[in-house]
This record gives sequence, structure tokens and C-alpha cells, in this order.
Amino acid sequence: MRFGLLGQTCAWRDDGSEIPLGGPARRGLLALLLVNPGEVVSADRLADEVNPDEALSAHALQSQMSRLRTALGTAATIERAGAGYRIVVPRDDVDAFRFERLAREGRAALREEDAERAVALLREALALWRGPALADLTGSPAAVRLEELRLTALEDRMEGELRLGGHRALVPELRELVGRHPLRERLAGLLMRALFAEGGQAAALAAFEETRRHLADELGADPSAELLALHRELLAADPSPPPVAPPAQLTSFVGRAGEVAEVAELLRTARLVTLVGPGGVGKTRLSVEVAGAPGVAGPAAGARSSGRAADDVCFVELAALRDGAELPQALLGALGLRENGLRLEVGERRPADRLIAALADRVLLLVLDNCEHLVEEVAPLAARLLAACPRLRVLATSREPLGITGEHLWQVRPLDDEAAVRLFTDRARAVRRGFAVAPAVGTADGGTERVVRRICAALDNLPLAIELTAARLRTLELDDLAGRLDDRLAVAARGSRTAQERHRTLRSVVAWSWDLLPEAEQRAARRFTVFTGGASAEAASRVCGIDGETLESLVDKSLLEVVGGRYRMLETIRAYGAEQLDAAGEAEPVRRAHARAVLDLFRTAAPHLLRTRQLEWLGILAREHGDLPAAVRWAVESSDTAVGLELLATASAYLWIRGVSPSVAPYAVALLDVMGERPPAGLGEEYAVCVLLAASGPGGREVWRRHRAAAGRALAAAWPGDRPGRYPAVLLLWMMHNTGGEGALETFALVTAQRDCPHGWARAVARYVLGFGALGEFFGEGDSLGESGLPGMAEAARVWEGAVEEFRAFGDRWGTALALDALAGLAVARGDRTRAVALIDEALDLTDQLGALEDAADLLVNRGDQLVETDLAAARADYDRAAALARRAGSSNYVGAALRGLGDIALRDGDLAEAESHYAEALELIDPLWIRSVGNRVRLLAGLGSLAETRGDRATARARFRQAAESATAVTGAPGADALRLIGLPESLVEAVSSGARAV
Repeated sequence: MRFGLLGQTCAWRDDGSEIPLGGPARRGLLALLLVNPGEVVSADRLADEVNPDEALSAHALQSQMSRLRTALGTAATIERAGAGYRIVVPRDDVDAFRFERLAREGRAALREEDAERAVALLREALALWRGPALADLTGSPAAVRLEELRLTALEDRMEGELRLGGHRALVPELRELVGRHPLRERLAGLLMRALFAEGGQAAALAAFEETRRHLADELGADPSAELLALHRELLAADPSPPPVAPPAQLTSFVGRAGEVAEVAELLRTARLVTLVGPGGVGKTRLSVEVAGAPGVAGPAAGARSSGRAADDVCFVELAALRDGAELPQALLGALGLRENGLRLEVGERRPADRLIAALADRVLLLVLDNCEHLVEEVAPLAARLLAACPRLRVLATSREPLGITGEHLWQVRPLDDEAAVRLFTDRARAVRRGFAVAPAVGTADGGTERVVRRICAALDNLPLAIELTAARLRTLELDDLAGRLDDRLAVAARGSRTAQERHRTLRSVVAWSWDLLPEAEQRAARRFTVFTGGASAEAASRVCGIDGETLESLVDKSLLEVVGGRYRMLETIRAYGAEQLDAAGEAEPVRRAHARAVLDLFRTAAPHLLRTRQLEWLGILAREHGDLPAAVRWAVESSDTAVGLELLATASAYLWIRGVSPSVAPYAVALLDVMGERPPAGLGEEYAVCVLLAASGPGGREVWRRHRAAAGRALAAAWPGDRPGRYPAVLLLWMMHNTGGEGALETFALVTAQRDCPHGWARAVARYVLGFGALGEFFGEGDSLGESGLPGMAEAARVWEGAVEEFRAFGDRWGTALALDALAGLAVARGDRTRAVALIDEALDLTDQLGALEDAADLLVNRGDQLVETDLAAARADYDRAAALARRAGSSNYVGAALRGLGDIALRDGDLAEAESHYAEALELIDPLWIRSVGNRVRLLAGLGSLAETRGDRATARARFRQAAESATAVTGAPGADALRLIGLPESLVEAVSSGARAV
């Protein structure tokens, strides 16, 4: 006999049948006895605890015990002992004690680094739970202890699964548990580790911030040393998000193991392989399996080797792209690259150039899925990337070849007959337990194998068609299924089939499967097609009116799949569903509802994006990002400029902080073309935001030239100084676009007018800009150094320190990092390198949390420049890491800056050849027209001058020194040595450059 305390109190016979125990009093008595089997429980305690409201009388207790003995029979002995009772059963027959034993063994296995055994034991232990512990004993201390042990076992199990690489599946479960136990630090740590392993450093850091806030608010305590150590570890890690991994597969892979091996082998020698074949033949699934094959991400034969490890695989789904112009930006997003950092310039850099910079020295397999509708754009871009990036390989899937030099084609054909039957059987078992294929000979049913083979042949052995059809066995019998297919496809004996005919077969199967849906499910499925990147159940319900039961039914029928709590639709089905949406006349209202839902989401998020919950909301919006361009595209196509402008404006802070503003730049340009320079009434501020976003993409300078004045007037009207506008982030962005150029004076007046604004973040921006005004840098007009130092320095320091405090009070990392960086530059100009390094450290912490690669690279170079005077090893480490981050970000300017720093170290070490090599490469990479590069260019020219002087080439040295001095004066307005100090040139070089420049 077995007993259960982990839920309602139960007893089972050896054959598994449950023994009826009677009412709650009898179950409570048994539970009290089983908590400590073999030990005596006093009659008084039994009488009191089994019914806390009214104790049982002695007679009632005896009666209940007698009935309990009768129910249990001879399998368990309940004895009267002194003034109480006891039950005599083996402890392992009670699920609570068996749970404790298994949990102990699982934890021991975890300590011994045997994660696989630990997870198996802990899963077995947790499977014993049927509900709350000791459910029949309200408030029992034993129940509290068991629930705590259960939570610990859960943590141990998830710890083991994390060690085994199961982070993807753990995140939803951990989020739910942390929500129920917000003060439990081990759970928070596990969630942080799972999020980080999934590539979400920002989300992991946001989870820490949430736990820290709960601890402070509810307990007045700080996080434990262990959680703080994990936080520091995550901060120190490379903040760059990993490339998008191939999608997780929920079903087994059938029938193509040999092809996986052959294509993987081909990729080891070929740098471009295209899987071609009709829709539904399995090209995407084959590409996913090939991408995961051992060794496939290593360098291709003939590629140069630098000793760096492979960067694995980047999977880019192209099916949702409507315009080839979106292709480079889609690749940048999949690679995890921000288009810009916290410091902005009017956009002119081409995304393709950025891709080349990011991939030039990177080992990567780039999977481009569903290229057929963008072949004209994919082909030249792939050719250019492969030519410029020798360690890159491309695996494409398409219904037609890309048609470029070096392309190796692999024809993906339908499954063979045996594999098709196995696939049908596998998918059928998922919806009908125990389904099996019986051979025709010697079976009572005439042989299901024959029927399955006929079905698969009718479907041309196309995997997607087989999966859709097999899913129908949930409601149809096999013979009925075959008959309906015959009617639909008009099956006859077939020989060889062309790709075009197979595509018609697949479309017919999709249509047949669709027609079998009840009207409510058809409506739900066609409406779901408005989501480009999948959707949560909540979003599907809000936009499409789909309930959870309908979603799950569509999953069962293979019309949807669910991964990580989000639902998505295969592109072949989505294309058909979109046609049905148009045919039903619902496209316009559903797309409008979708746009409104996206707008509401970003409206909800907007107040948090500049506050303490910044990281959390950035993560939420990143998951929904694919729907933003789709919603704005609808607004453009329907000429609903008001909704389009509001979408862009509410999303603007997210877009800039995340560095993905160019993803909507084409739609911002299109909106401006629709409305000209006269926005709808009351949307002037939104119009200004639209201009800024349009200016962040290719061709941005022309957009800026045409709209800057009108947008500036609209923004000034929205932010008069005595009352706040709607989008405070636009102030900082407007200032950055206007620094040192036309309109700088008006912008300075607009932003600094917010110094007394009711909005705290706007006040912080005003302080930040006032600091530049104190130095004269905002206008490009500096004052000269006097005998006592820089005029305005003290004032700049005061207002920037105030800005740091304002931004911190708001909880915003973005603005705080900018203000700290400004203070660090001021400390450098004053010669206080220790203070500068401390400020840069703080700023780096924040940019790492935000995943701002370019900014992290910039700050690392700045820190290296301060450490180079005292700690060459630390400086070299900073330059090396800056170069790595800048390469991952595709930022040639910051790669050049890091190489300049390494050149400085080589020159100090006396390695002139290495110094010259680093300097020469840096000179090619650093853009002389880019305002942020001026300081690095001055230091580079000074280094080149010193190199020439060391070699005795005085003429070249003086020419370089003069170039350095002139560049510094041009940007600061200060003369000679003053300008060089403002730039941050070390004092050891200031005199050499100044005197060398004067000697020319």
C-alpha cells in the first residue's frame, strides 16, 4: 500500500487503485499519523488539529479511527499506544518521505557535478506532488516545511537543467516562480542566468534590478553577496547580444539524416550553399538541422585563420520582409547589432557597410531563410559580404537559385516513401495516442500501412503537407481522412512531379486543412496573419479576439506552433491565411486593430523607458519589435498619418536606446512624403520625432535639410519651458543632431529652457546641455586657457554633476551614462586621471546593461587612454576589448580608435613596426569628418608624429604635429596647447606637438 500527503491525503492499493477514505476528518487523522509514521500522536492533538474549529470528542475520535482501520484493512496497522495512536508503515511508502529522499539524492548528485542524474532524480521527486502539501491539515507546520523543500527541489532541478543547457525552456517557468516569490534570491539568480544564456544580458540585469527593488521596499535589505557577485559577473561579460539562433524545433526530424551530413560536409569547403526546392519540401527544417550539425560553424577551407573561436550561426528569417530595402537592416538586427549608440549623428552610413565591418573578421555561418521573393536583393548583398568577409559562409533556402558566382546548389526533394510513412506516423501519434501503421498482410483492418502510403503519395511526400494532414487524425478516422483527400486532390496515378505542380499540391492541402476548420478557427487563423513575428496569447486575444482554447486547437492542427510562450505561423500557411483575410474583407479593420494594439503597448511602456524599470521594458518591447514596422507600414499604406506619427513617437525612446531606429526610418520618410511639412493638428511634436527618425537612415542628411526648420518650430511649441511636452527623449536627440551646426543656438535655448520644467528627466537634459554651454563646446566656440585654468570648467562640473543626480533619481541609465562620460572628459582636461577612470567605470557599467556596444567601445578606449600612463597591461586589455566590441558592432571608427591605442602602446614599447601597422590601419578606419572621432584622430596624428620623430624623419613629424594641433583647435576653438589639453592629449605629448607644430 502507498500513501499520499503531497496533495489531498490518499491511499492506494498495490494495483494502483485508490482506497476510499471517507470525509475530511478521517483524511486529516491519517495525515497526522503519516507525518511521523511509527511515532505516537496524542489523542488530544489528534482531536484538536483534525478540526481546529471544534475538537472531536473522545468517542468521535475512536469512531473515526475504527472506520479508518476498516478502510485500510490489514495493509497498514493503526495501533492504540498509551494516550494516543500511531501508524506502522515503511516510510518510503509515504510520498512525502519518498520525495525527501529523492530530493536529497538529487541535490547530492548536483554537488557531485552529475547534472543529468540530478535532474532525473529531482524530476521523479517533483512528479510525486499532486497539490498543496497536507491539504487536509490547514496551517500545518509540516506542510510549510514540505512546501519549502519542494521549492528548493525545484531550484535544484532548474540549476541542473541550466547546467545541461536547458535555459530556453526554463525562462517562462522561472519568470512565473519569481513573480510568486519575489524575495527569493536563488530563483532570481537562476532567472538571471537563464536570461543571460538566452542572450538577454539586459533582461538579466533587469531581473536583478527588480529583485533589488523588492528587497529594499519590503525588507529594507540589500541583495546577498552571492546575487551581487552574479550581477558583477554579468556586467563584466561581453554585452553584445548573440546572433539569432535557428528556431527551436518541437518535433522529431525524420528522413534526412544523410542529407544533413552531406550538406554540412559541402559547407566545409563551399562558402555559399543554396537549398532549393518547392514550398513545403522541408528546406527550412533541413537548414536548421545543418546549422546545428557538429563542426559546421568552423572556418571554411581556404579562409584565413586568426586563431579566434567560431561565432557560430546566425539565422535570418526573410519571409516577413515586404521590401528588399529592409534586407540589410534585417541582417543587422539578427546579428544583434545596434545601428547607433548613445551619441547620434545624422544617418548616412549604409547598413551594408556596417555589416561588412561587423563580419570582416568573424567566423560565422549566416542562414538566409526564404529568399525567393527577394532574390534580386539577396544575391548582390550575399556576393558582397562573401567577397569582403573571408571567414563568412552562407546557407540560403529558396525556391530558385541566387545565381551568383561560387553558389553550390542542393536540390531538396520530397521524402522517400519509407521516410514519408515514418513522418506521418510520428505526427499522427502526437494527436492520437497509440497510432501505429500495420502491414497489409495478416491484419484485421486490411493494413493501415497501405492507406498511409496512399495518403503520402497523394501529398507528393511533401513534409509540410504530411504534417498538416496527419494532424487531422485528431478528429477523423484514417479511411475517412484518405477519402476526403482523394476528393480534394483528385488523386490519380502520378509519375514525376515538377516543383510547380508540387506547389499546387501543397496549396491544395493547406486549403483543404483550412476548410476543415470550424468558422471560429478560420476567423482566428486568418486574423492571426497580421502578426509578423508571432504573438503572445494576450496579444492574439486583444487584436484578433482569439481565446486560449482556439489557439491550442490551431496548434493541435499544425496551423500554429508555440515556442517559449509565443505563437507563430509557418509562412506558407500565413500567406494563404492573409489571402483569406483579404477575401473576408477583414484586412483593414484587423490591421487597424493590430496597429492600435501596438500603439497601446508602446504607450504603456513609454513612461518606464526613462525610469528604473528601463531594462525590463526594453526587453518586453524587443520581443514585440517585429510588429512595430508592420503597424507603421499599415499607417503609411492607409495614409493614416496620425496613427503613424503616434506609433513612431511613442516608440522613439525604445528605438534610440536599443539602437534600432533605422528599422523604421524608411516608413518615417514615407510618412513625411505623405504629409509634407504640415502635420495633423496637435501632432507637431510627433512630426519632429518623425523627422529625427527619418534622418537616422540612409539619405538622412537630405531629410534633415528639408525638415529641420519646420520640425524645430514644432518642437519649440511643444516644449515652451513652463510645461512639459509628451516625449522628453526628443529633447536630448534634437540637441545631439544640432550640436555645432545650423540651428545650434536655437536648440541650446530650447533645451536649456527646460531647466525649471516640471518633468524631472527634461530638467536633467537641460543641465546636461548647460554644461556644454559653460565650455562653449555646444556652439563650436571655445575660450582660451588662462593662467588659472579653463574658464567655465567649474560651472560645467557643477551642472553635469547635477544632471547625473537628476538622471539617477529618475532611474535612467541612458542619460546617466552620457552625463558621466561628459564629467570624465572634464576630469581628463583637468589632468585628474584617477577621477576620469572612476567616472568611466560607472558609465561602462550602465552602457553594458543597455547593450550599447559602440558606447562601451568608446568608453574602453577612453579608459585605456588614461591607464596607458600608469598601467600598460590594463590599457592594452581595454584597447583589445574595445576592438572586439567595435568589430561586433560593425563600427570602423571605434575599431580604428582601439588600434590607435594599441599603436601608442607599441610605440612606448619600442616596437616601431607594430606601431606603424596599427596606426596605418587606424588612419584608414577613423572618419575625419565624424565629430566623435576628433579626439582619437588628434591622438593618432600625434602618435604618427612621434613615430616619425623616433625614426629621425623630422619633416614628417612636424607635419603630423601641425595636423594634430589644427584639428584640436578647429573643434575646441582654443589655441595651441590649450586645445590639445581639452582634447585629452597626455601632457607628455602636449609640448612635443605644440613645439613641433610651431616649428613648421
